[in-house]
Amino acid sequence: MAPQVDRRRFLEAGAAGALGALALTHAKAAEESANETIVVGVMGVNGRGRSLARGFSQQPNCEVAYIADVDERAIAGGQAAVDGFQKRKPEGVADFRKILDDQSVDVLVVAAPNHWHAPATILGCKAGKHVYVEKPCSQTAAEGELAVAAARKHSRVVQMGSQRRSRPSIIEGVERVQNGDIGRCLYARTWYNNRRGAIGVGKEMAPPKWLDYALWQGPAPERVYKDNVIHYNWHWHWHWGNGELGNNGVHALDVARWGMEVDYPTRVTSAGGRYRFEDDQETADTQMVSYEFGDKMITWEGLSWSPFGDQDSMFGICFHGDEGTLLLQDTGYTIFDMRNKVVEKKEPSGGDAEHFANFLDCIRTGERPNADIEIAHKSTLLCHLGNIAQRTGRALTTDPENGHIQDDAAAEKLWSREYNPKWEPTV
Repeated sequence: MAPQVDRRRFLEAGAAGALGALALTHAKAAEESANETIVVGVMGVNGRGRSLARGFSQQPNCEVAYIADVDERAIAGGQAAVDGFQKRKPEGVADFRKILDDQSVDVLVVAAPNHWHAPATILGCKAGKHVYVEKPCSQTAAEGELAVAAARKHSRVVQMGSQRRSRPSIIEGVERVQNGDIGRCLYARTWYNNRRGAIGVGKEMAPPKWLDYALWQGPAPERVYKDNVIHYNWHWHWHWGNGELGNNGVHALDVARWGMEVDYPTRVTSAGGRYRFEDDQETADTQMVSYEFGDKMITWEGLSWSPFGDQDSMFGICFHGDEGTLLLQDTGYTIFDMRNKVVEKKEPSGGDAEHFANFLDCIRTGERPNADIEIAHKSTLLCHLGNIAQRTGRALTTDPENGHIQDDAAAEKLWSREYNPKWEPTV
């Protein structure tokens, strides 16, 4: 294996890209370094992060060096997740900044709560790390723009965990839509259903000893600890989360936007509210959002308390063209003609591994990944706009060039948020 200094030099050069007379040199370096180990640190392993740690440890020439979590009880589980897939036992730390400070680490994986996604991504880029950030890539629209700027300024590879971008069967389904196999696609319907329970009414109390609550809050202005927020119910509070739209809607909307070949909407409306439970939840448990893109449209339906979704499925994307329909789900895709007769059916293929591999390959080659941060921002922005329309109770007119809200001062205030000054993100 090459000396450490050569390895770091390659990974730095790989993200910056090959230019001019250096192109052949960098291409040769990429080929020679294909077997170099990429070192990863994972931030947040109480949920999805544990699976990410395991997934990266299973990738060729990739090693997890750190497991970081503010919950000291979670660290052992994160370390155990990679046991058997690599020789090295990851170091367990409470503060992810140790990952940033370690020059031998190439990648920061961000799987902490949503309010940490963009700030940690930006800090990772500043520290010279490539970043794999879970969805949504930001907690506000402004943060998404900052994350894109940070990735470009520091020449880092940043991939969002919208893994369907790398699944072969979904890629094929999207290509069938784009190639006109259902004619001109005018509308995409997306949905997510689940059976979630009430979260109750929380009690204010001192944080438990196993939790570094100050670091958990991080960029978010400090609030008193409540016993029904951590580790999952923060999703349903605007202070930390983005509701079901940002939690699972982003997956479906990302595929719909991809298939429809659209970027930013011109108009966004949202209807719904909190219908099912009387508890501490602030975000909608029943929501229908529509996005207009000139002569095309995408809708998302979220129902958090009833599992029966469209097509008898909890999750899906349905593309409607003037010559047929393509139903795309995690179980594969089906093409229907204009009489609803099944024309073709494709079984599912692929999983998370392809998405991890794509990210690591791009670190080595300097190419943009399948769910590059700019793609991620555009899809995540749809979630933010839908939530802003819901919170303000009115339709939004948006700029098709960048998605910015037009002529609505109250709505524009929700484009960003207040921060704990110690952690306010800057590029």
